[in-house]
Amino acid sequence: MSDPKHKAGRLSLLGLVKEVFNWYPSSYPAEERKLLFKLDLSILIFACLCSGVSIRCLSTRCQYIADQTNISNAYVSGLKEDFGLYGNELNYFNVCYYTAYVLFQIPGLLFMSRPKLARWLLPTLEVLWGICTFAQSRATNVHQLYALRFLVGMLEAPVFAGTHFVLGSWYTGPELFKRAGTWFICNPLGTMVSGYLQAAAYTNLSGVGGMPGWRWLFIIDGIFTIPVALIGFIIFPGIPGSPRPFYLTGRDITLVKERTERAKIRQPGKMSLDVFKRTFKRWHIWVFITCYACMIICSYPASYMNLWLKAEGYSVTQINQLPTITSGISIVASWLGTTLAAIYPEWIIFTIASAGCLFSTLCMIIWEIPTALKLVAWYTFGVSGCLSPILYSTINLIVRDDAEERALIMGSMMTFGYSFNIWVPLLAYPTAGPDGAPRWRKGWPISFVFFFLLWAGFVGSVYLWRREQRKEALVSSQESSDEETDTVIVDGAPALKS
Repeated sequence: MSDPKHKAGRLSLLGLVKEVFNWYPSSYPAEERKLLFKLDLSILIFACLCSGVSIRCLSTRCQYIADQTNISNAYVSGLKEDFGLYGNELNYFNVCYYTAYVLFQIPGLLFMSRPKLARWLLPTLEVLWGICTFAQSRATNVHQLYALRFLVGMLEAPVFAGTHFVLGSWYTGPELFKRAGTWFICNPLGTMVSGYLQAAAYTNLSGVGGMPGWRWLFIIDGIFTIPVALIGFIIFPGIPGSPRPFYLTGRDITLVKERTERAKIRQPGKMSLDVFKRTFKRWHIWVFITCYACMIICSYPASYMNLWLKAEGYSVTQINQLPTITSGISIVASWLGTTLAAIYPEWIIFTIASAGCLFSTLCMIIWEIPTALKLVAWYTFGVSGCLSPILYSTINLIVRDDAEERALIMGSMMTFGYSFNIWVPLLAYPTAGPDGAPRWRKGWPISFVFFFLLWAGFVGSVYLWRREQRKEALVSSQESSDEETDTVIVDGAPALKS
C-alpha cells in the first residue's frame, strides 16, 4: 500500500528503526514537512487530548472501552453496593449506551463528511459529553444512570469513526498508518489513567464532600474535558474544505489539494441518495461491516479483567491498577504494530496480533490453568491494540476514491457492529449466573470464533483490493500500449493515426 513496503525486505535493523521514527521523510519538500507538522499539532493533539484527558477513547475497542472502563471501574469501586446492583445492571448500562451509539452512527458520520460542519462537530460533542459526565456524578438512582448512558452513547456516536475519517482526509499512505496508531494509543492510555484515577479517588476522596470515590471520577473527567473541548474550537481543522483555521496559510491549503490529488483521495462532494446506491453495489461495505461486527463481539470480554480480579478477592486498589498492564501492552501494540503495518504488508502484522488474541481466548476457554498463565492471557489481549487502527487505515486507503462512501461505510460499520452489543452481551456475556462473568462458558468460545473470522475477513479484503489494483494496472498498461500502437511518424514527429 505504500512505497516503504516495497523496500521493507531490504531494510537492516538500523534502517527499520529509522523508518519507524521517520515521520517527516527527507524526500518530502520542506514546506510539505512543515504542513505535516502543523496537522500533527492540531489534529493529533486534539484527538489525543480528547482520548486521554477525558479518560475515554475515540477509537475500536476504541471509543467505547475507556468510557466503559469508567462505568466498570465505578461499578467495582462502590457503585454496585451504593445502588444495590446485584443483577445484570452493568449490562443494562451498556445496552442503553449501545442503543444510542447505534442509532446516531450513520447520521453523525454523514454530518462529519460535510466540510462546513466537520470543524465544529467534535468540539461541540466534547462539551456536551463533559456536561453529561458531571451529571453522572450526581445520579441518585439507577434509572438516571440509564438515561445518562443513553445520552453519552448519542454524543460519542460519530467521534471514533469521525476521527478516522478526518485522518484519512488529510494523510496518505504510511503517514496515515503511523498517525492512526499514535492516536490510538490514547485508548489504552485513557484506560490506564482511568484505573489509576479511580484507585486514587477511592483511596483519597471517598467521603470528601459527602460523596463516595466513584462519583469523584466522573467529576474529575468533566473538569478536564471542558477545557480540552474549548481548545478544539480553535485548533481542530475539520477536513480539507472546512473553514480555514488561523495556522494554515493559503499555500498550505493548495499543498493539501495537491497531496490529496496525488494520492487519489477524493474530497466530499454533494450529498445525495446516490451514495447509498453506489456503496451497496461494491464489496467494500459488506466485508468491512462484517469485520467490524466480529471485532466488537470477540473483544467484548477482554476489557473486564477487573471482574475476574474482584471474583478472585483482590483489593479495590489492585482491581483498578492491575488491568493497566494490559493497557500498557496495548499502547506499545497500537503504536508499533500500526507503524510496522506502514512498512510491511499489513496482513502480516494483523495476523501476528490475531494469533496472540486467539491464544489468550483459548486459555480462557480452558479456564482451569495456573493463575500466572491466566494473568499472561489477560495481558496478551493487549496486542489487539493494533487491530482497529490497521483496519481503519486500510479502509481509508481502499476507499480513498469516494469520500461519501468512506463515511457511509465507517458509520455503517459502527452501527452494524455495535448493534450486536445491544443483545449479545445479555446472552453470551451475562454479569451474573452460572455462565456469568468472568467465566463466560459460552462467551469465550464465541470470542474465539469471531477473532478467527475477523482475521479471515481482513486478509480477504486485502486480497480483493490487491486483485482490483492488478486489474486496473493491466487495463492501464493495455491502454498505453494501444496509444503507442496508434502512433505514426509524420515529418519526424509522432502523430495519431486518423
